[in-house]
Amino acid sequence: MDRLLESLHEAPIVDKDGYQYLVHPISNGVPMLEPELLREVVVGVTQAADLDVDKIVAPEAMGIHIATALSLQTDVPLVVIRKREYGLDGEVALHQTTGYSESEMYINDVEEGDRVLIVDDLLSTGGTLAAITDAMDEIGAEIVDIAVVIRKVGETALDETDYEATSLVDISVEDYEVTIHETWD
Repeated sequence: MDRLLESLHEAPIVDKDGYQYLVHPISNGVPMLEPELLREVVVGVTQAADLDVDKIVAPEAMGIHIATALSLQTDVPLVVIRKREYGLDGEVALHQTTGYSESEMYINDVEEGDRVLIVDDLLSTGGTLAAITDAMDEIGAEIVDIAVVIRKVGETALDETDYEATSLVDISVEDYEVTIHETWD
């Protein structure tokens, strides 16, 4: 996890209407995401998460690159939760609220009884993951694990669900500095 930890200390932090927003290659695609960092993260997720699943589920947009690489590594099919409605049979809508936005997202190809691993880049406010877990429960899918690369410490909307996330690293952002609290491994 050396590359990940180093990259967290090097990542810029910007102000978004009073919210200290970490700009990181894993969670934003900028600065440029080096393949060595992505590989380290995917290896970490394969070691930390329960992969006895039927599908990997990831929200658009920044969970996609991690989940795609994980799918290629494990041969587990990937379902992307999209920001666009397609109107397909069985499509399920969910409403997500984060620290800085609100939007609708749409799930296709997850069915009752599917065992799923939810993968995302960052757990900050928990709004996206809480909305996804509620939708998975509504569908009747079994959430085997939730894996995030980076988790900001503190209360999140995910705390109000029956689920916990496995993270590779726990951080806080204060005074425009990243503090590492805990790492998986």
